[in-house]
Amino acid sequence: MDYVSALLPPVVMAALFIGVIRVIVKTQGGANKTKEDAAVDAAHARMEGARPSTGADG
Repeated sequence: MDYVSALLPPVVMAALFIGVIRVIVKTQGGANKTKEDAAVDAAHARMEGARPSTGADG
């Protein structure tokens, strides 16, 4: 029975990992993709606007 206790944790972790990957793949795209992309673009624009100019032009 030692082999069962040795194999159980990796099997459980593999099953959970596969489940997480399936959830990630299923939630990509869909109805919320446009909203998520807009939120990322807005955050990126805020970061670009907050960045101080380097003064390399002159």
